[in-house]
Amino acid sequence: MKLGVNLSYQGAAELAVAAERLGYDVALAPEGYRSDAASVLGLVAGRTERIALGSGVMQIPARSPALAALTAATLQSLSGGRFRLGLGVSNPDVSEGWYGVPFAEPLGRTREYVEIVRQALTGDPVRYEGRHYRLPSSGSGAAPLHVITEPAGAPVPVYLGAVGPRNLALAGEIADGWIGVFATPEQVAESVGHIAAGRERAGRAGRAGQTGRSPAGFDVMPCLATAIGEDTDACVDLLRAHYAYLMGIGAPERNFYIALATRMGFGAAAAEVGRLAAEGDRAGAARAVPAGFVNRTALVGPVERVAERMREYAEAGVTTLGVMISAVAVGLDERIAVLERAMTALDLSGVRED
Repeated sequence: MKLGVNLSYQGAAELAVAAERLGYDVALAPEGYRSDAASVLGLVAGRTERIALGSGVMQIPARSPALAALTAATLQSLSGGRFRLGLGVSNPDVSEGWYGVPFAEPLGRTREYVEIVRQALTGDPVRYEGRHYRLPSSGSGAAPLHVITEPAGAPVPVYLGAVGPRNLALAGEIADGWIGVFATPEQVAESVGHIAAGRERAGRAGRAGQTGRSPAGFDVMPCLATAIGEDTDACVDLLRAHYAYLMGIGAPERNFYIALATRMGFGAAAAEVGRLAAEGDRAGAARAVPAGFVNRTALVGPVERVAERMREYAEAGVTTLGVMISAVAVGLDERIAVLERAMTALDLSGVRED
């Protein structure tokens, strides 16, 4: 198993340089309320030499597939072939509230989007007639999409952020990797089963070659909030605000994180977090986050405890474990120290892949 680091835009270059020095495999830039992914990765590409760079994830409703392909080609060229394109449909609140894009039929839209992006990244002109996307638009007679960025390295790998069984199977079928969040080892193992079903379906249909990777080469990459220190309870407390923020996005009845906590047996507490967040009481929402939910879905506590958790994730099928240091509201030096402790834990775990 390898490690990845989830960057925040604040100190992104310094964190990526430190991660590269420590032997991390990939630096991921998320996209949300605070920053977009492409800007952060453009900065990091110019400050690093070896570490892979990934969008974790670019939001499908935010960009046309043409712009996503152009951005991917640019970052691939700027980084000397180190870019990995992570994509996701986000959620109804972001898709419809931010971008005015209907959230309906997310699987069909994702499939067409990835097909267009892959075609564009070959450098050939793209003509596409789908249910959700048509290039050029019907009857326009316009010139087709044509990305002519000079290629660098191997074809850009495509990762999908996915949650439900059908979406996970789609990731296995059409992508090169999966980016997950807030997952226990048991949930990862279940997700890997759905992904494997999708890979098998792609193989039967003769589509596995489209990804350029065998089913065994699929990258399973859950990203976990991380706080490493001697006092486990104190580490949990450092992550409460991050959990409350995510559990407060959009309507509680549609919130993925509240739904996950409810399925794990923390329904009453999760509902309280959602209520307080909706009322604007962020501090109260953070205090209400159940410690058990954090303990089971994050890397918290002493190095030895984190090492044991890493072994559990590796056994569940994780190939790259994302260390989400952006979840900890501490200074740059302390975030770098977390990266160092996480790598020490990986070495201690005995599952490190060089």
